[in-house]
Amino acid sequence: MKLTDVSKTSIATSLRSHVIESEKKNPIIIDPMAKYCLDKLYLLASEEEKALLFDRKLPLALTNSQALRARKYDQIADNFISKNPGCTVVNLGCGFDTRYWRLKNKNCEYIELDLPELIEVKKEILKEHLSYQLIGCSVLDTSWIDRVTKRGNSNILLLAEGLFMYLPKNDVIELLKTISERFDNSQIALEVTKRKYTRGLWKMISRRKINSQLGFDAGSLFKFGVRTAQEIESYCDGIKVIEEWIYTEAEEVRPRIAKYLVPKRSQWTVTATLNKDE
Repeated sequence: MKLTDVSKTSIATSLRSHVIESEKKNPIIIDPMAKYCLDKLYLLASEEEKALLFDRKLPLALTNSQALRARKYDQIADNFISKNPGCTVVNLGCGFDTRYWRLKNKNCEYIELDLPELIEVKKEILKEHLSYQLIGCSVLDTSWIDRVTKRGNSNILLLAEGLFMYLPKNDVIELLKTISERFDNSQIALEVTKRKYTRGLWKMISRRKINSQLGFDAGSLFKFGVRTAQEIESYCDGIKVIEEWIYTEAEEVRPRIAKYLVPKRSQWTVTATLNKDE
């Protein structure tokens, strides 16, 4: 499929989890386009890729958390669009996400961004289904900001689901500084992890966990972490945290014991406002 190993993890985790969840009797999310994408990608995959990315049994805790996280980001987008009709929604590091088709409110300019090789494959499998813009570019190449702000730099929602914690810390800080300087009256929703999971023993534990779930880690180990969400505010002016959310807060969390075993703030979503003049 001419994808990097990191890009392939979006198939093995998010995409497959959405399909598995959608096929349940009382699904957390309903995502028929995920099934469509998965079937198309399966036809492009080698036998080795099929065994590694498509056929491996995924643990309930993984598929459940992925579905709950997807629903949360859907809700963030729907709420923002409802309050800001005609806004711009940018899905950073989109992978093979099919959020556009899950949105209840599509009164927005929807844009997806990911590495060029992934965007090319996504364009190929979706073809005539695409009605929004895709940008093939690293999120760290900030030229994408010029493209998404052509209509102005306000009323923009940036979604970074499962992205920043895999990037080098200094790069993330510089990116957040640039974002804070370029966007106004906007928001960002980003997933973060505790700093301790980016180093030493805890990093080794994370590696083993990913390997046990997927059969490979694809270099997708945490590099950027924070002690608290408010640490993000210290990187630059213009970013203000307004909400924190972790999937174990949901009633549908499975297995139920995860509500008690998963640390309160180990990997969670932070929503913040972007106002460049603050």
